[in-house]
Amino acid sequence: MSKVAFIGLGVMGFPMAGHLAAKGHEVTVYNRTAQKAQAWSAKHGGRAAASPAEAAEGAEFVFSCVGNDDDLRSIATGPDGAFSGMVSGATFIDHTTASAEVARELYAAAQDKGFHFLDAPVSGGQAGAENGALTVMVGGDEASYVAAEPVIRAYARMIGHMGPAGAGQLTKMVNQICIGGIVQGLSEAIHFAQHSGLNVQSVVEVISKGAAQSWQMENRWKTMDEGRFDFGFAVDWMRKDFSIVLDEARRNGAALPLTAMVDQFYAEIQAMGGQRWDTSSLIARLPKT
Repeated sequence: MSKVAFIGLGVMGFPMAGHLAAKGHEVTVYNRTAQKAQAWSAKHGGRAAASPAEAAEGAEFVFSCVGNDDDLRSIATGPDGAFSGMVSGATFIDHTTASAEVARELYAAAQDKGFHFLDAPVSGGQAGAENGALTVMVGGDEASYVAAEPVIRAYARMIGHMGPAGAGQLTKMVNQICIGGIVQGLSEAIHFAQHSGLNVQSVVEVISKGAAQSWQMENRWKTMDEGRFDFGFAVDWMRKDFSIVLDEARRNGAALPLTAMVDQFYAEIQAMGGQRWDTSSLIARLPKT
């Protein structure tokens, strides 16, 4: 068992840190809103710290799951950031969905200070975090990954080392590209079935056993058919992720016409008041029967 810190106790970080505590690790937590850290400690028995630096003191592994690049820089290298509290040889593992650029930047900063950095974004949403069934995509040095993998496994169903620093974030971008295209296709398919007078449930029962099958179809067709969108990753968050994806594509020369189009469709959903609807809400912009 290890002494660990977890920084960022949102809908993902709160249960992830809880799984670490349940596995017997000694966990210290930090959250910008102190009441959330205190609530976590009351539930799981760990200690709440007053700053990222305090949380990181003496920890072998420091985990983070925050909002964006700027948030990550703030809790890592800002005033009272975790990097100022970490010891030589420790490993910082970031689960934020952020840019590959900031991952490489923090990897270099960690190397200069004598510790390790892994970019390790996750897929699986709040349910995956709560059930300890996340998919984790890791970038960084192989030796650092091998040392951290057993600890990460506390809340993961699948963990993969994708390459050097930034490769985890790039893999998460691939993941989001796939999800956007799949959800748009599923939205149009259900919309078409509705307009054709078909029984959507009967259609899905058949086609989900063939080549059209996807996690989105299996888990979202019913709520999409019913027009309910409170079941997962929010549109605002997806647009943040797409912004990262499209910025990276401009840098590396990848052509992403479908992703750019779906991003604009999500902008329409936001304009409809659906900022906090889940990503399956793409169907809401299509005319009803």
